[in-house]
Amino acid sequence: MRTIKKIHRAAYSPIADLITYSPLPSRTLEQVDPFLFLNHHGPQTYKPRNNGLPFGPHPHRGMETVTFILEGDIMHKDSGGHESVITAGGVQWMTAGRGLIHAEVSSSEFKQHGGDLEILQLWLNLPARLKMTEPRYIGLQKQDIPSLSLDEGRVMVNLIAGEWDGHKPAFETLSEVYLNTIFFQPGGALTIDVPAAHNIFFYIIRGQLTVNGQAVEALNLVEFNNDGTALRIEAGPDSVLLFGHAQPFDEPVVAQGPFVMNTEEEIHQAYDDYRRGKFGQWQN
Repeated sequence: MRTIKKIHRAAYSPIADLITYSPLPSRTLEQVDPFLFLNHHGPQTYKPRNNGLPFGPHPHRGMETVTFILEGDIMHKDSGGHESVITAGGVQWMTAGRGLIHAEVSSSEFKQHGGDLEILQLWLNLPARLKMTEPRYIGLQKQDIPSLSLDEGRVMVNLIAGEWDGHKPAFETLSEVYLNTIFFQPGGALTIDVPAAHNIFFYIIRGQLTVNGQAVEALNLVEFNNDGTALRIEAGPDSVLLFGHAQPFDEPVVAQGPFVMNTEEEIHQAYDDYRRGKFGQWQN
């Protein structure tokens, strides 16, 4: 069994009127290599005629964003010409690579009518050899994401990235990373084997789970030691888990603002390239 190193409570960090919890990075945990950053927006209910999400055009380089829409919607647009509105249950995967500009806002329908909203965005590092890869974006709706029903229907695993017992995931990834959203009904239980060398990303979105004998409530990220392979997860109430694992890159990480590179010089180059228009042109 894997042992728990520490449990990290997500910090409450609202962005204007958007409820936001930030479990990573924190004062107690810088990263879970290669998982760099997580913001948990909501849950909350927007009234009709609202301003929606506040994330207007901004650049990225050297990393990937994975956005999970639990409630509400998100409209993505980027300088590569990609545009989509993904609704509840869907996932967006954007590879910034050598650089692009994107915006993540609410659809005009959501801003007009309002509704429930809960969205998580995870940043994944790219290894040095892929930092300057070609940008790409894929947005998938709920019906396009395969899932597995386990424990007599009390556990549902959404297959975002990485195979699960031979079952193919929704996204083909550049690096070997495993990602799932897992929904537990009361009493649902699951055993997962993870290679001992892999770092585990384990964030409880809703409810309460017991993992390897330790009860953990929502809005907590569990940090594990690399000393075993087995995870035994049991649910109390209805619960939702964001789960991932990967072989750490073990490379220097220099992150400033929206850029994640390996050296300070590469960060300065990213800002210079952005100012020179090398991330593409933004079309309103």
